Amino acid sequence: MHPVRTRKERANMTESAPESKVVRNDEKDRYEVFYGGELAGFSEYEERDDETVFIHTEIDGAFSGKGLGSILAGQAIEDVIARGRVIRPLCPFIKAYLEKHPQYDEHVVGKGITR
Repeated sequence: MHPVRTRKERANMTESAPESKVVRNDEKDRYEVFYGGELAGFSEYEERDDETVFIHTEIDGAFSGKGLGSILAGQAIEDVIARGRVIRPLCPFIKAYLEKHPQYDEHVVGKGITR
C-alpha cells in the first residue's frame, strides 16, 4: 500500500481530515480511506495505458456524514495526477466530484483531454 500525500491546506478542509488517511492499494486496484484506523471506504480503478479509470466508489454507512467520500476522491485524484496519469471517471461519484472541481479538467478524459 502506498500512502497518498496530503497538501497542508487539504488537511484543514474538514474536522475529520486529521483522523482520516488515504492509501493506494495496488494489490486490490483501489484507493482506500481509513477513519480512526478502520477501513471506511474505497474507490476502485483500472489502469489502462496512461489512464486511471475510476469504476466504483463506496463509503461504509457507519462512516457517512464525515466528508470521507470527498477526502477520498480528492486525494486519489491528486495521486493520479502526481504519478503523471490521466483520469477517466466512469464512477458517478468521482465524475460528480470532478464536475465541482474544474481545476482538474486538464487531467480528465472528456474535459481537457480529448480521445
